[in-house]
Amino acid sequence: MSDSGGARRRRLSRAEAKARTRERLLDSAARIFAEKGFGGATLEEIAESAGYSTGAMYANFGNKEQLFLEVVAAHRSRAAARRIEQVTEIFDEALASDADPFDALTGMFAKAADRDRELASLQAEFWLYAVRNPAAKQVIADSLSGQVDELEPVVARALQRFGASPDTAPREVTVVLLALFQGLARRRRLDPAAVPDDLLAQALRWLFGGLRAEPHAGEHPGRRGGAGVEQVTDQEGDDMR
Repeated sequence: MSDSGGARRRRLSRAEAKARTRERLLDSAARIFAEKGFGGATLEEIAESAGYSTGAMYANFGNKEQLFLEVVAAHRSRAAARRIEQVTEIFDEALASDADPFDALTGMFAKAADRDRELASLQAEFWLYAVRNPAAKQVIADSLSGQVDELEPVVARALQRFGASPDTAPREVTVVLLALFQGLARRRRLDPAAVPDDLLAQALRWLFGGLRAEPHAGEHPGRRGGAGVEQVTDQEGDDMR
């Protein structure tokens, strides 16, 4: 027999309730750390914003440092997983169809740079925290190493596809690609006009063009044929100055 008020909500178990409380505290902390920085945020304010008491905060996190590290780790993990999945899909589809993957990356780059501003604030705050607290550097190092591990097989296939020299190290190229993406994204957030949507795609063409196997005598390294890598024109060279 059904209840007159409709189906009753299932009562959360103790573990489920604790997990929900923890998630809401992390979400609140992410907002406030992004707005006020590590030094300006307080556990009391974070707990109140999430709708909980300070006691609930300390029941889940021992101190502000622990909370901050978990917030950054969680946000970096989610964002990295989403981007790696997108990049992998773009490259796999392009390599399977003999298409150019770089133009497809343009839209992903623009959305990531323009959308993830809370994450960008958290990352900047965490970099400052890590500089002052060397032990926290390991959190960044582990996160970046994990991203390299995920992307390296995709980069290795792309290097082979675009005719890179056999002695090119896929892992080192992956590190450069991630630094390029992150650096351009930071610059775009500060000065959007300096980083148009297609700049990442063009930079990747320069990079992959330069990594190609040695050309024949008298041939410019960036002007060899091959799908997916555009020829480097004199005008493009001028744009790099």
